[in-house]
Amino acid sequence: MINADPQELAKFSDLAHKWWDPESEFRPMHQINPLRLDWIDQFAAISGKNVLDVGCGGGILAESMARRGAKVLGVDLADKPLKVAQLHAMEGGVANLEYRSIAAEDLAAEQPGAFDVVTCMEMLEHVPDPSSIIRACASMARPGGWVFFSTLNRNPKSFLFAIVGAEYVLKLLPKGTHEFSRFIRPAELARWIREAGLELVQFKGLEYNPITRRYWLSGDTSVNYMVACRKPLQG
Repeated sequence: MINADPQELAKFSDLAHKWWDPESEFRPMHQINPLRLDWIDQFAAISGKNVLDVGCGGGILAESMARRGAKVLGVDLADKPLKVAQLHAMEGGVANLEYRSIAAEDLAAEQPGAFDVVTCMEMLEHVPDPSSIIRACASMARPGGWVFFSTLNRNPKSFLFAIVGAEYVLKLLPKGTHEFSRFIRPAELARWIREAGLELVQFKGLEYNPITRRYWLSGDTSVNYMVACRKPLQG
């Protein structure tokens, strides 16, 4: 069984043509991308590195990492967003970037320890078994390599901000983008990370001000948050 939800794949495929429109439903992704890119780069110094982006969608993060000098492979199981990503990279003349339609677990069996950096952003809350994705990401990182995740916390505040606020009041995201029961508490994510053999380095929150329409990184992980991990050097 592939660790993917057909309804989730269909949801993002239906929106694929809007992926690179910064004024579309993907506006938040375009706004947060410079923040998460700089945060990842601060730890992993991605230029010249072999980078894997798991659940790359239409390629916003993958392409920005390639433009910063990384050699990037983006993987996803939603074919329409992948085609959009490939076309956008081709039109932009972006080198050292390729995309594949393959499950993370299958790629892990094929290329263990192959990547200096593995990113998996805004994906864990959309799959049936997030811990399986985390194990696959850990497997694909080389010893000493970096692994980054981002997701949404599960609590009343995140329900209010990420679903009621973002999807219904502010209309930052399409209704139904998120399912509250699939949100992941930091303690749960930390446990899966440790079970996968990774070392936790930093949790970082991502906040939004609806008045100024500005995002920023902070220590508040109560709604959106990211985590940096490192694979221990063996021996």
